[in-house]
Amino acid sequence: MAGEQMFGAQAVGAPIQFGPYQLQELINTGGMSELWLATDAQGQVFALRRMIEKPGLNLLTKQRFFHGCDVLSKIHSHEYVITYYAHGKIEGVPYLLMEYVEGANLKELFALNDPILQENIGNILIDMAVGLEHVHDSGFMHLDFKPENVMISRNANVRLIDFDLSQPIPDKPKKASKNPGTPAYMAPEQLLRQPFDQRVDIFAYGVSAYELLTGQKPFGGESAEMILKNELDRSNFQPPRALNPDIPPKLEQIILKCIVADMDKRYPTMTILTHELKSALYV
Repeated sequence: MAGEQMFGAQAVGAPIQFGPYQLQELINTGGMSELWLATDAQGQVFALRRMIEKPGLNLLTKQRFFHGCDVLSKIHSHEYVITYYAHGKIEGVPYLLMEYVEGANLKELFALNDPILQENIGNILIDMAVGLEHVHDSGFMHLDFKPENVMISRNANVRLIDFDLSQPIPDKPKKASKNPGTPAYMAPEQLLRQPFDQRVDIFAYGVSAYELLTGQKPFGGESAEMILKNELDRSNFQPPRALNPDIPPKLEQIILKCIVADMDKRYPTMTILTHELKSALYV
């Protein structure tokens, strides 16, 4: 479930027993799964994601669920990636057991104009870049990087979530057989169904940073086709500082390099991007 919320859980009366876990509160429900605040017999608290069993849930959906679990199990040992504990099936129902984060995702914080975001924006930008760098260093592209998939705890700690669409980084740009994702954050080569690599995540990072700092997406549009048109024809594009003059010039340059249409002109790696980001923000 993209961008699952771990904030504002709703009590559901008596806990629901699910294998060895008690489902205490329903945190969020999506089209294919639901997220619960769960406890085990020792009283430890977790976030438990389980698939919703319903007609029409196809095999691909289940495969993506388990794929995301498997990727997370390989990359979670990092302070800015949600911690993985277990996954599998209980009574035939697929589930994923994760760290519980008391907080909200960046999309929600942004919509609420939350002081946590306003007071910690520099550190959040760096930490989510470092988290994405770790994902790449572990050999994977996220492929659905966006504010909704970045959890922020109440003390402003970052956790990247939702790896259902993640794929191994190819040796050279490669076409995808399918093209899932969120168009507003997708690079032109993805939308054009051309070969791509980890630089699509760098594009998505730039779009997310632009949005968080300016209050709007760099390339608007009601459809993937319109978004692509605006990514390629930038006659109406506004640089970040035109919308928010408080953005440091060096930070604007970094964002612009992330979201350039030609992937060969973007940062080649998150490591280089992260280094320049820290320099720009004097960390």
